[in-house]
Amino acid sequence: MASSESEPQPAPTEAEKPKIEPLRLPTPEEVRGQDIWNNCAVRSVVSGVLGGGLGIFMGLFLGALDNPITQEEMTAKQQFIYTAKQMGRRSYSSAKTFAVMGLIFSAAECIVEKARAKHDTTNTAVAGCVTGGVLSARGGPQAACAGCAGFATFSVLIEKFLDRHS
Repeated sequence: MASSESEPQPAPTEAEKPKIEPLRLPTPEEVRGQDIWNNCAVRSVVSGVLGGGLGIFMGLFLGALDNPITQEEMTAKQQFIYTAKQMGRRSYSSAKTFAVMGLIFSAAECIVEKARAKHDTTNTAVAGCVTGGVLSARGGPQAACAGCAGFATFSVLIEKFLDRHS
């Protein structure tokens, strides 16, 4: 066995050598696009708009599920009008809530990330706390603290669930 281990191996042929891809540098357009996306204001506005869009769809779905209490007393036309109005109200309300939530969370996360110069779970926890606290501040200090803790916990759990790198 010792003789087979010490025998020289033949050099790999060109076909057997692993192909090494050349390093590709980003184009100036890609660099500009990254610079724009790294701007906290741009990131926040985009998140707010996308959050509003999600809220519209959530409102349409949940508004369609609302049944009038006096459904037996309404004609089909009245039921349709009632459902359409409910969907519109729910869509508007959900769009506002999700837009504000997306804007605040994204802005807080971006600002904390730039201040700390790190991308980790702490940024998500702080952004979640800020968002939850701001959204529930109208209910007083206890509600703000509960909102902070709840939204931070939810944000970290979602981050851990969606994070496939670790």
